[in-house]
Amino acid sequence: MDVVNVYKTQAKSNRIKKLSIVNTRRASKNDLAHIYSIACSVGKKNKTSEDGFLMDNYASNPKYFQNFFMEKLLELEHFYIAENNQIVGFLMAYTKEQWLKYNPHWIEEICWRPNFDKTKLDNFVVIDKTAILANLTGNGIGSILYEGLIKDLKSKNINHIFSETIISPTPNFASLSFRKKQKYNLSGLRYEDYKGTLYTDLIYHKSVD
Repeated sequence: MDVVNVYKTQAKSNRIKKLSIVNTRRASKNDLAHIYSIACSVGKKNKTSEDGFLMDNYASNPKYFQNFFMEKLLELEHFYIAENNQIVGFLMAYTKEQWLKYNPHWIEEICWRPNFDKTKLDNFVVIDKTAILANLTGNGIGSILYEGLIKDLKSKNINHIFSETIISPTPNFASLSFRKKQKYNLSGLRYEDYKGTLYTDLIYHKSVD
């Protein structure tokens, strides 16, 4: 079964209001098809503020995006999936070193709030993507994924989490709502040119409690 059909099958069979037990674990390369199908269920051609994933249409280039996720599965130590008999969501995060490898000027590009304590930049992770199967959002799956991440970060003495949320040209209301739920603090703003489109990103910070 190809990944597009995997997505269609999941979307059809998962029309439920609440989940029972959801477990998290480290993602593996064997999870690729499900991770990609979840990304396709959220990252669509017609971008809406409520759906999130506003930069890419994942179904537009299956080979490219499957290769992208496979590379991250092999590289990132903080890549998690949530499952309830099947995979229903994922979260991927970069360590400071990994993030600055791909975004070397990220810290300098941000207009930090005057009261932001820059010692929080000594050791951190950046949440790059959190995605829940489109028809299962609102069931607390994202929060469960965060709990798994935070447990790992505490064991490694990593005390700070950053994340970006797009507010222009299309505001990511789904992400803004989740940042509020997770009690992030607004720390700065950054402009990003991606594939010829200028995005405005809010930078959020959360301490690992």
